[in-house]
Amino acid sequence: MNQQSTLDAMRNLRLTGMADRYEAIIQLPAHQKPDESILIGQLVEAEFLHRNHRKTQTSVKNAKFRYQANLNDVICTPQRNLSKEIISSISDCSFIDRGENIIITGATGCGKSFLASAIGYQACIKGKRVAYLSLPKLFAKIKSDKLDGAFRKDIDRLENKNLVILDDWGLTPLDTQARLVLLQIMEDRHNRYSTIIVSQLPVAAWHQYINENTIADAILDRIIHQAHRIELTGESLRKMSKINQQ
Repeated sequence: MNQQSTLDAMRNLRLTGMADRYEAIIQLPAHQKPDESILIGQLVEAEFLHRNHRKTQTSVKNAKFRYQANLNDVICTPQRNLSKEIISSISDCSFIDRGENIIITGATGCGKSFLASAIGYQACIKGKRVAYLSLPKLFAKIKSDKLDGAFRKDIDRLENKNLVILDDWGLTPLDTQARLVLLQIMEDRHNRYSTIIVSQLPVAAWHQYINENTIADAILDRIIHQAHRIELTGESLRKMSKINQQ
């Protein structure tokens, strides 16, 4: 089998990473081409990296993040109350393996959702299954569930996810059904999977926000005691971006 036939066979077998690498190698001058033993290792590695990348991209697409964000793009300053040490401690995603939560709070525009998206993207890179949900949208779907079942589809998305990000916690009032949904989500995930909660409300105001003592106690007990807290401060990043563009 000649080189072109080998390359065609790789593509027919959908060994895309291997084929791309092999095509690059056969175009090299003879003195730069690797020995056979090294060549095999390079081809296998190329296919492995390609499949991992494809798996990550699929996970990112399915997660439906609010932002395309990477932990390397997160701004760490004392003014934001966010350090590189905090980011480093999160980046290995070991908190997910331990079933721990993260609570991100701060004023509007301070970068909470961007940070949550970046953590979620890092989790996808680590091979974790991630889902990103806006709670107000989820609660709106509860009301229309009888019409199209959208709420049930979103709840099904959460099953067996290693990490679920619940954004905009506290933006809309909770009715009885919404409280029970939150309790169900947190009960299903407690001590098994991780949850990131993003909120403008300080944690001290959450009990009052839920506004039903028994359910509030049950929900918060499953969130707070195993949670890392990140309280972002400083000026709105959107406001600062506009100033810098002027």
